[in-house]
Amino acid sequence: SFAWSNELMSACKSQMSNVDRAPKFDFDDSDLLPEDRDVLEQIAKCVTTGPLKGRALDLIGRTDARGDVEYNVVLGDYRAEAVGDYLARLGVDPNAMSRTTRGDLDAEGKDDEGWQRDRRVDISLQPTKTGDLGIAKR
Repeated sequence: SFAWSNELMSACKSQMSNVDRAPKFDFDDSDLLPEDRDVLEQIAKCVTTGPLKGRALDLIGRTDARGDVEYNVVLGDYRAEAVGDYLARLGVDPNAMSRTTRGDLDAEGKDDEGWQRDRRVDISLQPTKTGDLGIAKR
């Protein structure tokens, strides 16, 4: 499940409309769903050979508010890792991806639909620094 930043959506000419239409993770799971792969293939193409070639990405794993805080932090991390691993298999430089977790810190869901929306990985472009080649330094 992926939320796209506006800059990434524009540059990649994606039909995704951020969080609402983004695919989601199943409850208590960090496995990519088949429908997630199409979105990731578009992102990988965009940052490996497309208009954002060489740009670095931030991957932020998120969970719904159910479960305890420590568990959700770990689960969010696993989700970001799953997305990063898949993007790496598609040719994205692992060193050009920052993986973090917010766990349930920003979760807003109060029902099944809201919880599903919370279970995602947000993907955004890292800011570039003047004079570099588009790869953000860590």
